[in-house]
Amino acid sequence: MQNLIIVDHPLVQHKLTIMRCKDTSTASFRRLLREIAHLLCYEVTRDLEVEYIDIETPVGPTRAPTLKGKKLVFASILRAGEGLLTGMLDLVPSARVAHIGLYRDPETLEAVEYYFKAPSDAADRLVIVVDPMLATANSAIAAVQKLKDRGANNIRFLCLLAAPEGVERFAAAHPDVPIFTASLDEKLNEHGYIVPGLGDAGDRMYGTR
Repeated sequence: MQNLIIVDHPLVQHKLTIMRCKDTSTASFRRLLREIAHLLCYEVTRDLEVEYIDIETPVGPTRAPTLKGKKLVFASILRAGEGLLTGMLDLVPSARVAHIGLYRDPETLEAVEYYFKAPSDAADRLVIVVDPMLATANSAIAAVQKLKDRGANNIRFLCLLAAPEGVERFAAAHPDVPIFTASLDEKLNEHGYIVPGLGDAGDRMYGTR
């Protein structure tokens, strides 16, 4: 599929397998989500521009690379996106953060917005939208559109799992936004959940039902 990047690193796949297991505890799931976020963040930022600056090491001067220009915005789709956000901020603590509150209507499966807050200079930054699941893609499509309306024009979407139906719908709505995921799963079931998936990421992360 166009614009779909699957992160197949063995450590990512190993941690994802443990997260899929229904017997994995809430504490373990939360810890693994943070750990896997580190690895996914590494991949989604692999091609960031750098520039060279002059510095002094303890043994002498050198020219060394540093990130060029304005940094990143991590845009978390509430509430499950917070698990990925925490791990990504471990690696890039200077990143700005946007929060997009959306929930899925259980009858229509459409995204309903209840909160939006983003940096005013999102147009000048790379924006990485994070949500563990790309299922129907309704929330992801709505979140990216809100950011585009704010002026963001360099956007990437990062998730743990994606369904083919969601990837297709997202790509149709936002063909300019690449999708990074750890797995393209089999399908959606009649309730809009990814199969085999890992259940509801938010519930598993917070111990709710």
